[in-house]
Amino acid sequence: MRLNSSHSFQQLLDLVPPVGQSPNWAALWGLWPELDVLDTCPQDPMHHGEGDVGTHTRMVVEALLTLPGWQTLNPGRRALLFWTAMLHDIGKPATTRHEAGRITSRGHSRVGAAIARQLLGRARVPFQWREELCALIRSHQLPFWLLDRPDPPRLAIETSLTCRADLLCLHAQADALGRICADQAAILDNTALSLAQFEELGCADQPFDFASDGARIEYLNREGRDPTYTPHEQFGSDVVLMSGLPGAGKDTWIARNLPDLPMISLDEIRGEMGVPATANQGPVAQEGMARARVFLRKGQGFVWNATNVTRQQRARLLNLFHSYGARTRIVYIEPDWQEVFMQNRQRKEAVPETVIHALLRKLEPPDLREAHQVTFVVPKTSETG
Repeated sequence: MRLNSSHSFQQLLDLVPPVGQSPNWAALWGLWPELDVLDTCPQDPMHHGEGDVGTHTRMVVEALLTLPGWQTLNPGRRALLFWTAMLHDIGKPATTRHEAGRITSRGHSRVGAAIARQLLGRARVPFQWREELCALIRSHQLPFWLLDRPDPPRLAIETSLTCRADLLCLHAQADALGRICADQAAILDNTALSLAQFEELGCADQPFDFASDGARIEYLNREGRDPTYTPHEQFGSDVVLMSGLPGAGKDTWIARNLPDLPMISLDEIRGEMGVPATANQGPVAQEGMARARVFLRKGQGFVWNATNVTRQQRARLLNLFHSYGARTRIVYIEPDWQEVFMQNRQRKEAVPETVIHALLRKLEPPDLREAHQVTFVVPKTSETG
């Protein structure tokens, strides 16, 4: 069975078994080649006596289906967690290494989130559902070790800004049950204690409730800040950071919504400097930063218009803007991916499609940890859950 792009999300929902029934493993495993390879991906026997990743994945899914916490969720949430369990270790084949007699898969959560985004994006899964699932995959191990970190409350608060912590811990419970290991009881205890930490902070089923957007950014950008602190807010300027693939429609959105705001466009700077899109972009970015500093010193608002598809790219800019006391807003634009390629071909200076494919593989939509406000311009769909 291969996904029909026009009905793929419904197919995914239809494959979630009703409460009390078993999964259709043949249909599930036939969806993507990325699932097939899980059956031949080894795991360290100390943590996974059950064997390969495919076996572990099936055990996690089957454990999840027996949990009362999953069974009492609404159908949309049940589907979300079911597919989180199905894809939570999808990054292991790409990250598994044999080191000093052990089997490791460092970074598999982050890589797995990126792979899941590609699979679900091509299947035209609704944006919000897709990103919530990817956030759960990216953090799926956190409940195992949250309380061992130097500042568990801070990490819990940050995590609550990206995904539902109670769902994260419910999945972690299934992840612990779906394995054979000597420390299973300890992992389950850690997961329960992590949930208690989220509940104590009031962010188990919602993002942590900061006093304001400014308080959130102050807390995240300053070590040792009290999360309940209410800062005096006096912003130097309002800066809008655009984010989205080439051809996503950033220029059109700016023209319609912010026509009077000065704009720093890396495409325009690239043209002025005669730098191809495939060449080193360092000089282009440096010129853009220099122009931004001029606006920031004047307290003048502006739009920064570039792809900015990874958190690392955005962080460099946002750190600069915040250092000048700017109030920041990220506007992320994502039409249907096929539309991105079509619109790019219609541009005066089309970006090579190999570049867009590379950006898609690195794509990390923004979240509330990054800016005072995040706006998503995405297709309107009938989301489930």
